[in-house]
Amino acid sequence: MSSISTKPVSGMRDHLPEAAGVRRAAVRRIESSFAVHGFQPLETPAMERLSTLLGKYGEEGDRLIYRVLHRGKRLERALAGEAVAPSDLAEFGLRYDLTVPLARVAAEYRGALPPVFRRYQIQPVWRADRAQRGRFREFTQCDADIVGSGSILADAETLVVLHHTLSALGFRDFTVLLNHREILRGLIEAAGIAGADESATLVTLDKLDKIGRGRVEDELARAPGVGPDRARRLLELVPDDDGKVAPGDLLAGVSAELPAGPARDAADQIATLLDALDDALDGALGGDAAAVRFAPSLARGLSYYTGPIFEVVAAGGAGSLAGGGRYDGLIGMFGKRPVPAVGFSLGMERILMLLAERGGFGGATAPRAVLCPLSGVAPGQTLAVAGALRARGVRLEVQVDRLRLGKQLARAAGSGARFAVILGPDEAAEGRCAVRDLGTREQQTVPLAEAADRLLAPE
Repeated sequence: MSSISTKPVSGMRDHLPEAAGVRRAAVRRIESSFAVHGFQPLETPAMERLSTLLGKYGEEGDRLIYRVLHRGKRLERALAGEAVAPSDLAEFGLRYDLTVPLARVAAEYRGALPPVFRRYQIQPVWRADRAQRGRFREFTQCDADIVGSGSILADAETLVVLHHTLSALGFRDFTVLLNHREILRGLIEAAGIAGADESATLVTLDKLDKIGRGRVEDELARAPGVGPDRARRLLELVPDDDGKVAPGDLLAGVSAELPAGPARDAADQIATLLDALDDALDGALGGDAAAVRFAPSLARGLSYYTGPIFEVVAAGGAGSLAGGGRYDGLIGMFGKRPVPAVGFSLGMERILMLLAERGGFGGATAPRAVLCPLSGVAPGQTLAVAGALRARGVRLEVQVDRLRLGKQLARAAGSGARFAVILGPDEAAEGRCAVRDLGTREQQTVPLAEAADRLLAPE
């Protein structure tokens, strides 16, 4: 008889209590930060129509969408055909991100939502990627977006929320990298690359921080619409940002190379945004204005971005913590009119990994105390005492197996609890219990009415 594997699907994970507790504690901090800035929660289904998902993420993204097969007779009819295409087998797919579902919702419920909708969403997404360390097929995204405003203030407010949220999670040494899609488009034009090759060029340029300038140049040089000369020229126009040049000076140097029109206007927008963030992060947040930098090589590979784009990187090469930007054309794909929008997504899995490496902030998953009823104590008495302690705010676990006291105390210690509350039949009849410190092994008999005070006393 063959055994059934109990491992989770490759690229997906089980989160045991300690890890799940840290995740929930992080989500509480994130939600608190979003809420204090006026963002409201939204939830959407795990599945979307493929017509909703396809064509929004570029060719590479479309290949990573999990498609959900038809069922029953419909699948049988599709498979019975002589030539079976992917579109014959599936109509729905698992959501790839949370931005496209937001765009669908904004188009579907535009009459029920406020003119400017500030939403946050924390849910899992799925990508049919090759599973490897740090890259998962199922992971949680935490998004915050402002829908309905094209104001540069909305872009600035989004970045303020992002900065505040990362600070609430305990991150201090991080940098917000800022660019604009029109600046990139202008640089590509200045390098002599045709607009038809822009999307593929951006995908390659987005790999600069991953594979380095040399390999990016080689990859661009091999592209049919680019070639060696244009690849070299483009990378000359995209200087390295080593942090030694002031953001304004770096922006001015790049702006001088841009053609007049939208690209120059975009450079002016980035200058305005940098000034606004200097004031916001130095003033309201007490942050470091130097944590925001203009990064002319930042591309962000998703094809729906139309304006400012940004990414947050942790110090020491720990990778990206968050990314986002303005996507004014996406919602209009689902409706009859364009709707401006800007937002970001936190890299939840990387954030949790870094928190674990740094000691985190604790998930508070262990009970404060474990109630250990002895033989002769009725179930009703046990539950009454447990209810009274929980009503006072004690995080309490009840030992449900009838074991000798020694084994009950061993289980209580193994749960991570600080105290054991020992309830014997005589003590229960007299309204008393024994409170045992599982660390020091000190034990004290107290009235049940005073037990909660003993359990909740400061360390």
